[in-house]
Amino acid sequence: MENELERYAIAIIVVFGALAIGGLMAAAISTGDRSSFLYALGAATSAWLAGYAMVFQLPRAVAILIVLAMVMAIASTAALVF
Repeated sequence: MENELERYAIAIIVVFGALAIGGLMAAAISTGDRSSFLYALGAATSAWLAGYAMVFQLPRAVAILIVLAMVMAIASTAALVF
């Protein structure tokens, strides 16, 4: 039972994370800010690779890729605002 709940929790996290990063990419495209779009694309790629690291049970790689995705998403937001 607990394993099923973890799967659903991870699915929700992934879906909402993808929506947030996709929203960043859409906002960057609509404003024409290339650097913000590329940062958001890098965040999406890093999060995508973290999924594979999770499947192959590489916890250190997952942590590094998630932190990288967060930093790139923050950089994308900062580039969009400033």
